[in-house]
Amino acid sequence: MSEQRIKSEHWTDDDGNPTGGITEGRGFTISWQNGPLGRGNDRREPNGAFVEGVIQAALDRLMFYQNTRFRCPANERAVGHLRNALRVLHIRTVDRELRGVEGTHNE
Repeated sequence: MSEQRIKSEHWTDDDGNPTGGITEGRGFTISWQNGPLGRGNDRREPNGAFVEGVIQAALDRLMFYQNTRFRCPANERAVGHLRNALRVLHIRTVDRELRGVEGTHNE
């Protein structure tokens, strides 16, 4: 498999919590969300990308290919895997919401 080289910096605070970072590769730069969004009245607007958004972008591109002459079974399988990844991450978010920890660094 031919993999694209990427350069990543993943940052943490003094407690080891994720606080953002940057991932770069040929043709893209991702600035990751820096810190939690908070809850209730303390909720902030996002300041960076989330994994779900990057997966959605890749899914969108593959769906574009599937509407061209480059449609193929391999793309369709990749689409299914990306959709499954989004489902799993959504379940994680719902679980965190139900426990009242979504938007925080609490586990």
